[in-house]
Amino acid sequence: MESRGFSFELTVFRFKGSGFSGADGLNMADSSIFEQSIYIDAPLQVVDQTVTDQHLMHLWLNPLLKCKPVGVWSSEIGSQTEFVIRIPLLSPTLYSQVIERELGLVVWQFEGFFRGYDRWECRPEVYGTRLVNRFEFQIDHPLIALGFQAFAAQAHSPRYAKPTAAAQTSS
Repeated sequence: MESRGFSFELTVFRFKGSGFSGADGLNMADSSIFEQSIYIDAPLQVVDQTVTDQHLMHLWLNPLLKCKPVGVWSSEIGSQTEFVIRIPLLSPTLYSQVIERELGLVVWQFEGFFRGYDRWECRPEVYGTRLVNRFEFQIDHPLIALGFQAFAAQAHSPRYAKPTAAAQTSS
């Protein structure tokens, strides 16, 4: 079978004072949103399993994060997990709960040193699936916000993206 390749898009939004409040009452009036998508040459069911299966998730999850179930692992509504950031001596933890789930869609709501939503949606395309991740969050503590801007947000900045092979040969 011929490979159709991958495409990747990243869009970063910053909303201030938008007044958005989640269905569960979480006020996200001053939230940041990272949205990215990737085309995957696989059917929706396979992509959904890759996003929601605990063992497969650890293959693509940021290595600084450790995801631990609270109880038995599940991606069904109401299931809970802890995302621990592997920082020596600190180990800050986000507590999350699945608030929306169907085939091709899972939304985790999280709280801890910041709060928000992490939405993973599989959109079928002609030859595969587009996986869209929308990460919306609010950081209330000024030191944590500063640390996020200094480190985590830089990883999503286009100026830090590696040049493509075409760009490297044209200079």
